[in-house]
Amino acid sequence: MLEMKRLRLLWELSARGTIAAVAGALNYSPSAVSQQLGLLEREAGVPLLRRTGRTLELTPAGAALVAETEELLAGLERAEAALHRVRAEVTGTVRVAVFQTAMLAIMPPALRRLRADYPALRVEVVQYEPGAALRETWARGFDLVVAEQYPGHSAVHFPGLDRQPLARDSITLGIPPLGSGDPRFDRVRQLSDAAELPWVMEPIGAATRHWAEQACRTAGFEPDIRFETADLQAHLRVVESGNAVALLPGLVHVGASARLRLLALPGDPQRTIFTAARVSRRSHPALAAVREALAAEAAELRFA
Repeated sequence: MLEMKRLRLLWELSARGTIAAVAGALNYSPSAVSQQLGLLEREAGVPLLRRTGRTLELTPAGAALVAETEELLAGLERAEAALHRVRAEVTGTVRVAVFQTAMLAIMPPALRRLRADYPALRVEVVQYEPGAALRETWARGFDLVVAEQYPGHSAVHFPGLDRQPLARDSITLGIPPLGSGDPRFDRVRQLSDAAELPWVMEPIGAATRHWAEQACRTAGFEPDIRFETADLQAHLRVVESGNAVALLPGLVHVGASARLRLLALPGDPQRTIFTAARVSRRSHPALAAVREALAAEAAELRFA
């Protein structure tokens, strides 16, 4: 009989690529992971892994076993959801990954709503970069992710993840207040007027950075990026203090007393905010409760 915990380790290796990554994700030591995979091979009676250079690869038998394990893991999640649906009270733990602005604007009131409606429910929230969070939710590191998608830049799709739209917010040009120092800021009336101004953007590799650069190039200039940070609250402060301009999504202004000016962009480009969860877990009452609370709070948002 094959041991389910060892099958899970093989599945994790297929998903994460290395023994070290599996060990880190599951709080095992690398030697313990290797030992358990060795025991699984002996139980299976056929080689499941082969070493190619410095990497481990699945054999055809290993790949077949991983495919069956995926079905077993999904079946276990469906079974757990079925058990919770017959309970009178919503209980359990839901681990949520969320990007920064949603963490600030949507999660606090949603958590307050959940605490009042479902006192036995435990919600754990981790701020996470959306692309990595989607992958980690697919890999069962999280139960739910709140992610974003910029216009013309589709967030990566993982098999078995169910997406539900949460909100849309407009992207505008943030400009320092009038009289903040450099008179060039006061003369901005359209995006192309910011061609010679300093910019603050997210680091290279972020979808927001790529979108912002493309928007500037479409307007006919290469932005002078002097400040880089993944923290959009820092973007606000840099703009408010008269040091740069930035392309900002509406959610970043919710609940903030921003003093910057906002200029609408042609075509009103909008970011899509959505939740994603594994299809095998979406019927779990705890997960459904968290999604419902997020949707209720998102519906009440008033964007700048």
